[in-house]
Amino acid sequence: QGQLEESGGGSAQAGGSLRLSCKVSEYVYRDYCMGWYRQAPGKKREGVAFIDSDGTTSYKDSVKGRFTISQDNAKNTRYLQMNSLEPEDTAIYYCAANFAPGSGGGYCSWMLKSDYGIDYWGEGTLVTISS
Repeated sequence: QGQLEESGGGSAQAGGSLRLSCKVSEYVYRDYCMGWYRQAPGKKREGVAFIDSDGTTSYKDSVKGRFTISQDNAKNTRYLQMNSLEPEDTAIYYCAANFAPGSGGGYCSWMLKSDYGIDYWGEGTLVTISS
């Protein structure tokens, strides 16, 4: 813990937008898969969006076309831009990172289906979408 600094989140109405940020050390930024999981009330944690070291991104089917990962190399920060939000997107969102030096080509997409053995977790930030 402590390797990932999360910010963003909050409340929005359906159809609105929010942006999450995850700031990390240069080492983590360079050599780790990074992205976001979320956990809705009463549900299991699920992978949402991830980025490889080479910038390849992977998204959960239900957020494709609505969510986008971007990055600011100078700030060692990655962002999850969430547009066209739906009440079903309400959850606690967790930034996560897993050691994967030289990852690319969608390698980090495995995180969409599993949260087993993740190296670093953020503290989580609540996103609430009202209809």
